[in-house]
Amino acid sequence: MSQTPIDLFDSGLHFRPDGNVRAGERRMSTGSDGWQLATFHVETNADVHADHWEVHPSSEEAVCCLSGAMRLYLRPEHPGDDETMVHLTSGTAYVVPRGRWHRIELDQPSDIMSIGLRGGTRREPVARSVAE
Repeated sequence: MSQTPIDLFDSGLHFRPDGNVRAGERRMSTGSDGWQLATFHVETNADVHADHWEVHPSSEEAVCCLSGAMRLYLRPEHPGDDETMVHLTSGTAYVVPRGRWHRIELDQPSDIMSIGLRGGTRREPVARSVAE
């Protein structure tokens, strides 16, 4: 086993069904064989999918704000309903339900961690523009 620390802002951690954990490429929308932990330093809404909804049909997703502040939006479940907004600050997290469309907007530069299964992840544009 390697004695070298893993840079979580450069690599994802893949928790495989066989019990092994491996550092590797962060694969946000492609299939993988297990849970993935990915960490990002983000400066602007362009660094997150503020202009796109995202959904993970294979699992819930833990979205964690390690530093900074952001707003996590959940797309309405029924036509005519409002988006649900969850404000996350340093040291807080929210578990996005399996199959729930969501997106992020930043209040300030942030460090974000997400944990989930990525298989089947889809994105689609937000109907309205999102300010930077």
